[in-house]
Amino acid sequence: MTVPSGSSPSERSLVDLQASEGMGMAAIRIEERVGSAFGLGAAPSLRFESCQSIPGGGVLFLLPFLLECGLLSYRNHYEQRSGYYTFDPLIITLAFLYLLRIKNPEQTKLHNPGELGKLVGYDRIPEVKKLRGMIKELTDKGKCSDWGKSLSKEWIEDEAPELYYIDGHVQVYHGYLANLGKKHVSRQRLCLPGMMEFWVNGQSGLPFFFITARVNEKMIAMLEDEIIPALLELHPVDDELQQKMDSDPDYPRFTLVFDREAYSPEFFKRLWDKHKIAALTYRKNVKDTWDEALFEDETVETRMGEVTMKLHEQALVTDQCPMREIRKLSQDGHQTSIVTTHRIWSIALIACHMFGRWVQENFFRYMRQEYSFDRILQYAIDNIDSDITVVNREYSNITCKIKKKRETLARRKAKLYDREQHNQAGENEEIQEKETGKWLKKQLELSEQIKQIEVEIEKLTTQRKQIPYKIPLSKMPEDSRYNRLNQESKHFQNIIKMICYRAETAFANSLAPHYKRSFDEIRTLVKAIINQTVDLFPDCQNNFLNITLYPLANQRSNRAVKNIIDTINLTNTIYQGTNLVMRFKIATI
Repeated sequence: MTVPSGSSPSERSLVDLQASEGMGMAAIRIEERVGSAFGLGAAPSLRFESCQSIPGGGVLFLLPFLLECGLLSYRNHYEQRSGYYTFDPLIITLAFLYLLRIKNPEQTKLHNPGELGKLVGYDRIPEVKKLRGMIKELTDKGKCSDWGKSLSKEWIEDEAPELYYIDGHVQVYHGYLANLGKKHVSRQRLCLPGMMEFWVNGQSGLPFFFITARVNEKMIAMLEDEIIPALLELHPVDDELQQKMDSDPDYPRFTLVFDREAYSPEFFKRLWDKHKIAALTYRKNVKDTWDEALFEDETVETRMGEVTMKLHEQALVTDQCPMREIRKLSQDGHQTSIVTTHRIWSIALIACHMFGRWVQENFFRYMRQEYSFDRILQYAIDNIDSDITVVNREYSNITCKIKKKRETLARRKAKLYDREQHNQAGENEEIQEKETGKWLKKQLELSEQIKQIEVEIEKLTTQRKQIPYKIPLSKMPEDSRYNRLNQESKHFQNIIKMICYRAETAFANSLAPHYKRSFDEIRTLVKAIINQTVDLFPDCQNNFLNITLYPLANQRSNRAVKNIIDTINLTNTIYQGTNLVMRFKIATI
């Protein structure tokens, strides 16, 4: 543990006695803690000490970006708590923990609490029990939805996106407290119990908001009932957009880009007729092929640079919905079909936006790996409205049995066909005559098995017709009735992680112009800066908090940091809870 250089002998002796005092390691502000515990005096203010070699102190370089992304905007929705720890350092601490890849409160046990505490102006961060208790105080207020909505509105107004990427993400659940419906997890190619979240991201992959499905709602239902109403509220038509829409009847309000799960020409027509929203997705069930001579080379801008693609466009009308169909011809002859109701974009721009969906997939992958995206913060269960209708499990079980029987039937028919063909193709007539009896016996056995399976399928099909496909949740057996994981704690966790990802991305974008191979290595550089050691020197006379970053592994990394330090210092960021302006620099060798 780093003992502040200005600590008195009595404070240093307290460090050795803290365990016996029951206040935890590194708790040296004893009087303030005791006073707060008994409600004596105001909450203690943040106080920074002169400290050297604080590991992970590079995370302070991201604090200006965190504040710019709205980290402390929670104040508009929550009242401040009293006590030694207030909500401000809690929120900042959680953001720092996530950026340092400390993925849940329990993992703080493996890190020095005093070193982390010095980054937030305390002697130590709260212990695990206290940290969880403070998080519960916030989530019990039930205002995470309001906070998330206000952040989403601010982000959308600042960025004014023309399109939104929408995709579902399954939070897989392996516990036993909740009864969750099974979802297909594409990354594992399995159907597993979990919660489905539908995320709305921008063109660069930055998240705007997410909506959690109650049980097993499909994407089209979530789009019509939840996502589109939210977007219409968060993306109002301003004067500039209204002028464009009035001057050009084909100009959409915005465009939704999603995968073929939500492919439905009827749905696309409703979107355009009702809200003037364009859709862009892959076409389902493509059976025809176009003449390869029709395809021409088009230059498509991607995040990896310009790419030449063979593209061709034709008009398509399906279910009375006029659409544009664009196909991409691959080198192996495969034709990828894209459909859209957007009437203005060029063929190259449509291909760029459709194939650019991978930025959202990369967002999910990065958040799972770096931020432990699916980790549960509070093990609590919420009940679901008993009046909603869900797919009847008994109906699904019988459907599964029918499917397995049909698979078995197909294998038996294939084997029977093989036996018949083998019997007819005998090379030696004498051998064929000897084997005929044996082959006929096997064919008869297979025929009997096929008839038996067909009878069983017919019986199961008749049984399924007598069972309703959907039933109210209240009619499900109580021991297997669907519920869901606590939404408030997951929502709170997601908001903090969204802000961290946005701040990390903004920091990476500011570094990128000064760093070669930034496309491949910029995130690695950001993580190296976050985990680097710093020195803290508060200058109370001039109201500065001087933060000196130790040199990184190579000169090109050091040069990149030096080139952006002046820009960060120009923000004149004041550390919240103090009057100290943060001043950054990097040590030189």
